[in-house]
Amino acid sequence: MIELEDIWRTYQLGDTTLHALAGIDETIQDGEHVAIMGPSGSGKSTLLNIIGLLDRPTRGTYRLDGRAVGGLDDDALAAIRRRGIGYVFQSYHLIERLDARGNVELPLILDGVAPRERRGRVEAALEAVGLAERADHRPSELSGGQRQRVAIARATILNPRVILADEPTGNLDSSSGEQVLALLEGFRARGLTLILVTHDPAVARRAERVIILRDGRVVRRMPGRELQDLERALAGE
Repeated sequence: MIELEDIWRTYQLGDTTLHALAGIDETIQDGEHVAIMGPSGSGKSTLLNIIGLLDRPTRGTYRLDGRAVGGLDDDALAAIRRRGIGYVFQSYHLIERLDARGNVELPLILDGVAPRERRGRVEAALEAVGLAERADHRPSELSGGQRQRVAIARATILNPRVILADEPTGNLDSSSGEQVLALLEGFRARGLTLILVTHDPAVARRAERVIILRDGRVVRRMPGRELQDLERALAGE
């Protein structure tokens, strides 16, 4: 379970104080599928980075499975990230000099997994995303959708409990985007928690719950299925 209590993230820009997040209170249950929406600069990616332990709040309390993580040192946070949280980004973040197999294998190397076990797990991960035949291709030799599927295989290779996705379909055509969403939702169907940032209402509608941010604050929470009704209401239909 993810519990955020009065989370603030503040930046000082000269004489100006910028509140990227301002008093966020949120609980995300295990196995939930949550979408985070809001205009540019609303704090979506900042919130995702704090949930993913890539950033620390200026103040407030973050509990992960009942454990307050704010006081943990960088090594402890890195261990939680590596084994418990998978990340999928809009720009893929693949290493160009490594082929698909090498990119997926990297978390296993960092986690100290033996070479023989690594080989089997990488093959299974690439098979799961439909890219077993592309294992020896570098990112430049793959389409955008294929690169994102490699990123998903890498994000899930250590069997995390939470997947965080920041605009995972933002660089993809509709067909590739549908494949990526289906993969992510497939992992969520196995019990993983899926939290994604998106500007696309069609993507957000697929979530159980949508959190809408504006100026660093939660301004609305709603079931994903009700998002279309809200869009129509705002459009005056």
